[in-house]
Amino acid sequence: MILIHGWRLSGRSWELQVENLLDLGYRVVTYDRRGFGKSDVSSTGYDYDVLASDLNDLITELDLSNVILAGFSMGGGEVVRYLTNYGDSNIDKIALISSIVPIVKQTSDNPNGVPQEKLEEILKSVKKERVTFLEDFLKDFYNVGLLSNPVSDKQLHYDWTIAAGASPLATVKCAESWASVDFRAEADKITVPTLIVHGGDDKIVPMETSGKQASQLIVNSNFVIMSDAPHGLNVTHAEELNNILSSFLGRANSEAGF
Repeated sequence: MILIHGWRLSGRSWELQVENLLDLGYRVVTYDRRGFGKSDVSSTGYDYDVLASDLNDLITELDLSNVILAGFSMGGGEVVRYLTNYGDSNIDKIALISSIVPIVKQTSDNPNGVPQEKLEEILKSVKKERVTFLEDFLKDFYNVGLLSNPVSDKQLHYDWTIAAGASPLATVKCAESWASVDFRAEADKITVPTLIVHGGDDKIVPMETSGKQASQLIVNSNFVIMSDAPHGLNVTHAEELNNILSSFLGRANSEAGF
């Protein structure tokens, strides 16, 4: 099982899921997207075709088979583009968690998306005051001040440290990618079993434009809504998410629950 992290963070963001997946008997692979975490920084290559190529290189280098791909937020795009460019012959299942798939931006035929002026505001803030923006972004990421059991200040600082340590160029270019891409035509062609999990109170990627729409496009999908969960539900609702993943995946080499 390959876990693909969201924008700003690194493979370490999956730490509350890894042990559960190992207990189910899976080999678990996390990696840092180029420009993030411990990966090298490149001056180019932050579009989804190149990012999917990086994922394919990882699968090829490790000689992985019967792969399950899980993408969080921006990482959902890599999952879908991988299937588009490399096919699903080696992919057993996929999971899209708080994912940007199929589209974030508001368009004439996607009225529930994020308005262009809001996306431009985000990009402007990332370019001019990145580390300050990241602090505020993380509060919205976890719905700080809204949840009855909010994340700790230490969790916010931990995430901020990872996000601030990422390449400024990669942070901007990846934001440009997820803010502009439209995966609707690609999602419509997905046939592998798919789990879609989204928070009903996601302040970062509205469920109507992402999870709900993805569930309508991907025929072989199971859509789970965590009604009060924020974008960062992998932390705030870790136990619930782990139970959902366990039901979908089943134990390695056995039949899954969904």
